[in-house]
Amino acid sequence: MTKSTRSDSRSAVRLQRAIGAIITVGALSWGGDLFRRLGINVLTQQFVVGMLALCLALAYLHLPARRGVQSDRIPWYDYALALTGLISGLYLSVYIPRLVDLVLTRPVDGVIAGTVMILLTVEALRRSSGQTLPIIVVLFILYALFADVIPEPLVGRSTDPQRLGAYLAIDVNGMLGTPIIVATTVIIPFLLFGNLLSSTGGAEFLSDLSLALMGRFRGGPAKIAVVASSLFGTISGSAVANVVATGVVTIPWMKRSGYSPERAGAIEAVASTGGQIMPPVMGASAFLIAEFLQVPYSDVLLAALIPAVLYYLALFVQVDLEAGKAGIAAMPRSELPTLFGVLSSGWHFFVPFAVMIYALFSLNWQPQMAVVASIASLLALAWTFGYKGRRPTLKSISESICQTGFGALDIVVICAGAGIVIGVLSISGLGFSLTMTLVQLGKGSLLLLLGLGAVVCIILEMGLPTVGVYVLLAALVAPAIVELGVNPLAAHLYVMYFGLLSFVTPPVAVAAFAAASIAKADPLRTAIQSMRFGWTAYVVPVLFVFSPALIMHGEPFDIALAVATAVFGVFLGSVGIVGFLVRPVSPARRAAFFCAGLLALVPAGAFSGALYTDIVGVILGATLVGYEAWIGKKTIQIN
Repeated sequence: MTKSTRSDSRSAVRLQRAIGAIITVGALSWGGDLFRRLGINVLTQQFVVGMLALCLALAYLHLPARRGVQSDRIPWYDYALALTGLISGLYLSVYIPRLVDLVLTRPVDGVIAGTVMILLTVEALRRSSGQTLPIIVVLFILYALFADVIPEPLVGRSTDPQRLGAYLAIDVNGMLGTPIIVATTVIIPFLLFGNLLSSTGGAEFLSDLSLALMGRFRGGPAKIAVVASSLFGTISGSAVANVVATGVVTIPWMKRSGYSPERAGAIEAVASTGGQIMPPVMGASAFLIAEFLQVPYSDVLLAALIPAVLYYLALFVQVDLEAGKAGIAAMPRSELPTLFGVLSSGWHFFVPFAVMIYALFSLNWQPQMAVVASIASLLALAWTFGYKGRRPTLKSISESICQTGFGALDIVVICAGAGIVIGVLSISGLGFSLTMTLVQLGKGSLLLLLGLGAVVCIILEMGLPTVGVYVLLAALVAPAIVELGVNPLAAHLYVMYFGLLSFVTPPVAVAAFAAASIAKADPLRTAIQSMRFGWTAYVVPVLFVFSPALIMHGEPFDIALAVATAVFGVFLGSVGIVGFLVRPVSPARRAAFFCAGLLALVPAGAFSGALYTDIVGVILGATLVGYEAWIGKKTIQIN
């Protein structure tokens, strides 16, 4: 989501950069357990509210009150608001050990400081992410104040303003709860890792690797977009940022090779949105899922792996078949780097990821500790080997540290706002009422509830950032799905998927619209094409809810069988959608291909008799593939 920043004086810029650096260094110190090692006893809530205070100060110094308006100076009232947020937050940070035990007695200083922090957070949220989230937060606050006059079935317990202000700002179930704890202690170090990877040449290496791997095949530019966006998605926390970062290069390539503007934009939008479901970062949602469910972060990564692979497999197959259908050739060899040359100069960029995986899975480290080790290995190797003759400098590293603070601003403020919503759900009883209402609307039918939940996810999250998408849905929709006996991890991944689908689903498909702008294509047509290329994201989440084998829960044989049939099903369904295999496929056979794909996609453990749908889908699909290959071979021999 775009927003305007100021063109400030040098002193103001220095002040902003200093605050940004303090935010990053603070998170890195916490992740590396530096406070404990130095003998400094800091409670988690003390650290979190101090970080929020810094982010609020930076928000009012960095973001103008009116979006789209440029100014060469910071008005006095923004300095005042920044200072007020900093003082209020630091006051709470110092005295929160006392205040947290008195929250129910409405301590005057806690009420005043807490209310100020809430109001400043809502305004900072408006400046950073637009109107939608702050409106949602304000509506929830109003509900908490007047819940007892709301009609059934959403009637709840009303709370007086003093108690509400203290509770939302101080209690661990409110603004200082799980979302902002994860944002300040886990996500910021990962943002720094991504920024350092880019500044040391890692992003360029990933782009070169995509070129070397895919440029020599038909439809090469589109395949490069798929690979590059999936790789970039491992370090990016935003679908739109992913579109902008890779799409400015890949979309013109695709258009020149023969893809229509709408298809070029759609391929990039779907590939970039998929970066938010691709481990290890998953748009920061993986950390939040782990904290909400109190499961190891590595479990979330493993669960998300198969659905992400199926998503990109479907996109890759469709891109290849589209190239065959349109006769789009490979890129000229002269424009491509050699795979050996790319790997020999940038092999060391794989090491930090290997360090992270080893620390998470073998050493069972917390993610923030693992990423600190990855950062250390990245810097050591980048200084030693460099990339294309470039090595990181102290200036480039300090720039990455400062920019990480600015990048963290949105996420921290969004998570603080989401914490307010979660606090209202808790104190008013609305969370229980919403869960029961959704369950009753679903009338005990899991399939109907999933359909209702999907619609709620897509509508509620239109245009919101990735972190905001997941946190709200985890509080509002996931509990109702779990209530009907669904695996909790499957339920949380389900709402995350359908929340992210708002990025490519009309009417507010922000990733598709951003790609359409770069491609100079019709936005609505691009969004419709995006839904077509991303069709598995509408199907696979329903399947892993009914059969957790697709998220690696179950016996090894069941998981292997589910993956094998799902891969074949994705291939068959993609042939049906594109209408091409070795030659154009007739409409009737396209429908047969797609139906066979859906049957094969259904895991054998989804319901009683699902094994037979797999058998029918595989046999029908194999027959169709064999027939098309035979006819295609005969056609070639005749010609």
